[in-house]
Amino acid sequence: MQIIVPMQQTVDLVEELELNDDGTGVEREYLKFVANEWDEQALEEALLLKEAAGGSVTVVGIDETDVDGTLFSALAKGADRAVKLTGDFENGISSHQRAAILAAWLGTQEFDLVMVGVQSPEDLDGQTGVILANLLDTAHVSVAIGVEPHEGGVKVRQEFGGGTVHELALSGRAVVGVQAATAAPRYVSISRVRAAMQDSPLETLPAADVDAPTGTTVRRLYAPESSSHAEMLEGDADAVAARILEIVRERGIVKELS
Repeated sequence: MQIIVPMQQTVDLVEELELNDDGTGVEREYLKFVANEWDEQALEEALLLKEAAGGSVTVVGIDETDVDGTLFSALAKGADRAVKLTGDFENGISSHQRAAILAAWLGTQEFDLVMVGVQSPEDLDGQTGVILANLLDTAHVSVAIGVEPHEGGVKVRQEFGGGTVHELALSGRAVVGVQAATAAPRYVSISRVRAAMQDSPLETLPAADVDAPTGTTVRRLYAPESSSHAEMLEGDADAVAARILEIVRERGIVKELS
C-alpha cells in the first residue's frame, strides 16, 4: 500500500503573536514554526498502517518556514521518502491553494491512500483534506480515529458525539482526514533526525503554478482589548487579608450579618 502524508507548518502557539502592519494576519518574520499537530497524528497512523499491511509512506511538504526539519523528522520516524514542493510561500498559503498544489503533484504519483491532518490551527476555511479529495475526485473520510487493513482496502473508524464509533470500508484511492492516531505520535531523537539529514536527502520539485481561490478573505484583525487588570496586593499578611475582605464585600460576594 502506497500512502502519502502531506505535512503542513503552523505557527507555534506558545509564541507571542503580533499583527502585521496592515492588520490582516500575524507578523511571521520572527515566529517559530512547527509541524501541524494533526498532520503528526496522520503520519503516525500511516506508519502504523504500513507496519500492519506493508508498503511505503511518502511525506510531502510545501516550502514553508522550517519545513525541512519536519520532513527529516518524518524520515527519522520511518517514512520512506520525503518531497518538498518549492516556491515562495514564506507568507503563508490558503487551504485552497495548498490543496490545488498537492493535487497537481499527486496527479503525477502512484498512491493508494492520502492521510492528512483533519485541520490546522490557522485554517478558517474548511480542511485541506476535504478540498483535496474534491480536486482528486476520490472518496473521502474525515475525523478518523483509526485506519486498518481490510479486504484489499482499509477500514476507517470515526468517532461521533457521545462516544459513538462509525466504521467505513474503503476500496480504491481515498483521502482520509485524521483526527487522532491509534497510538500517540512516536518520539524521535535529534541524533536520528541528523542521521536522516545525512542519509536521506529531500526530493525537491517546483510547486505547480495554480490558480486557486483563497477562500475566506481576512479584511482586518484586532488584538483583544483588556477589559480589566490584575491588582497586586502588597503588605503583610494582615493588610493583604483586609484588602481581600474589602474586595469581596465591594463585589457583593459576602454580606455583613445584621
